[in-house]
Amino acid sequence: MRRPPLTLFAATIFLSAFLLFQIQPISARFVVPWFGGSAAVWTACLLFFQIVLLLGYLYAHASIHFLKPHVQAIVHVVLLLASAVAFSLVPSPMLKPAGTEEPVSRILLVLASTVGLKYFLLSTTGPLLQAWYAAGRPGESYPYRLYALSNFGSMLALLGYPILVEPLLTRHQQVGWWTGGYVAFAILCGVVALTVPRQTAPAITEGNMTPPSPAPTPGQYVYWTFLAGIASALLLSITNYISQNIAAVPLLWILPLTLYLLTFIICFGGKIWNPKRLFLVLPTIGIAAMALCLLPGKEHLPIWPLLSIFLFGLFFCCLLCHGELARQKPASQHLTTFYLTMSLGGAMGGIFVALIAPSVFNAQYELPLSLGASMMVALFSLFATRKQRYFQASLGILTTLATMVLVMLISGAGNQVRGCRLSVRNFYGTLQVRDYVDPNNGENSYRALMNGNILHGTQFLSDARRRQPTTYYAPTSGIGRAIAATRLGPTAGTGQRIGIIGLGAGTCAAYGRPGDHYWYFDINPQVITLARSQFTYLSDSPAKVETVLGDARLSLEKMPPLDLDVLAVDAFTSDSIPIHLLTREAFETYFRHLKPGGILCVHVTNRYVRLQPIVANVAREMGKQAVVIKDRNQDFDRTGINVSDWVLVSSSKAALSEKHIESAANPVETKNGLRTWTDDYSNLFQVLK
Repeated sequence: MRRPPLTLFAATIFLSAFLLFQIQPISARFVVPWFGGSAAVWTACLLFFQIVLLLGYLYAHASIHFLKPHVQAIVHVVLLLASAVAFSLVPSPMLKPAGTEEPVSRILLVLASTVGLKYFLLSTTGPLLQAWYAAGRPGESYPYRLYALSNFGSMLALLGYPILVEPLLTRHQQVGWWTGGYVAFAILCGVVALTVPRQTAPAITEGNMTPPSPAPTPGQYVYWTFLAGIASALLLSITNYISQNIAAVPLLWILPLTLYLLTFIICFGGKIWNPKRLFLVLPTIGIAAMALCLLPGKEHLPIWPLLSIFLFGLFFCCLLCHGELARQKPASQHLTTFYLTMSLGGAMGGIFVALIAPSVFNAQYELPLSLGASMMVALFSLFATRKQRYFQASLGILTTLATMVLVMLISGAGNQVRGCRLSVRNFYGTLQVRDYVDPNNGENSYRALMNGNILHGTQFLSDARRRQPTTYYAPTSGIGRAIAATRLGPTAGTGQRIGIIGLGAGTCAAYGRPGDHYWYFDINPQVITLARSQFTYLSDSPAKVETVLGDARLSLEKMPPLDLDVLAVDAFTSDSIPIHLLTREAFETYFRHLKPGGILCVHVTNRYVRLQPIVANVAREMGKQAVVIKDRNQDFDRTGINVSDWVLVSSSKAALSEKHIESAANPVETKNGLRTWTDDYSNLFQVLK
């Protein structure tokens, strides 16, 4: 039988890698809304994919080394057939969380029950087919180029999703096209599986066609694991840092992963990785620049320079780690062991950032730790190339830089909690409580709740002002005016019913009066704890105040109609966009809980995304009235009031014509060609600022 051509191997590996990374954002689109829409959910999804990738590589390694060629083929084809019919990519509604579960394990369960088997088989393709190809072609180095090709396919899948797939296709259309691609992959992979092992049996099982290469040493295995783990930890920790402290835009969750994959393509695309002097200089500069940005006062630098520093720093650090891996890659006889070790390191890095760090640390210490480890790799790499003539000069320079970087990292790590009254952390991020004292006027001193660099509420510390609504919730804000307007309506004197999605410090409870009923919805239990222990808005309010733990939309879907006068949507984790709270289906849920003349208040203040057109589209399609209230008070130090934009939506034109609202109302911004967001379709790319 004629041996399958290289093009068949290349096409199968490329398609598998493309599908492997295309399913990541597709499946995340289903999972993220159930767990609050934050970047932490994406991190948990990445952890799942890293763990399954490890299992896939383990299967490939065991199959090559412990199964006869014809058994390999039979087992793999059976698994391919089973995966083609097993499980739906759309998670069952029965898997929706109640709100009190530990989120990471629940996310892993949801993904395992949907994409688990298919992702597992896709992840086996790279090492398995490269091993099959190498077994029949002793002495060739092309298998590692196939690895670069697979990463190229992965990178195209990631870049193509926000630019082409998401804007053009609904979620279910994406699932349909992906399923068709998977069937094509299964056919291609089945053809390879049924033909290659019989042709390459002697090379695979007996190893007698070429002299055996020396097996890697235990020290090499440890170093490979260390390198892959550092790169993985950097990927996740920098993604978290960007999302919570620089630019919390979901599109940016994909960019770090794309750069991560690009370094694999560069390092494994040629025959031999031959690092030049810049290979050590640029990563060191990148590490130093990122360490500098972690120092006190640097967090308020302009967004785009900060973002560029961390993205390019990630690129050069991963280039350093993956370059070291490429430089030490073994002969193709040990290919599956090499990939298995790399995937083990990747999974360990993901576990450290996604599971261990949120449980052990009270701030984002994993980033400085990962940067420090990268600096160690740079020093080790220099010693590994010490025969080069620039070694002595480079050693002095790099050692000096390493010392400076270490000092900056220690200072930057300490800066995260310096001046904090309290710093706590869990799956949903880092929350910090800080007191700001005005030495000239004690009545201006206040306490703030921060999530990353985003303010989530303040309260004046003096007894005279502590019941005063501040930040985005002042009487002149959209929510303040809506509460005032509905007090004067038909329900005046009977007690207001107010729902607020997103607790923060609990500021709006300051508007409560005897007989009023306030419901706060928040997914983060630590927010509820801090609002009750560090702020007094909830305890001071004469209204009845309830807090509901869990994703607000899921909670509202389960509750009977609350007959609310006002419902406010203000549930941003850091400054990220909870897409599932801005769809038509979400608005239908909101209006089920509002009175006929009730007002929906949507907080649309955002530095990165134009949210007004999204809300305007949904309101128009549902036949609702909408206006925007822009509060432009600039004297925060004296008044405690921030700039804010609120879109007010109501079924009643009269409700929005009340004097408190009409006097400040403006037309809502619209955008031509913007399609209404639904649970099945959203396009964040169109509304980026």
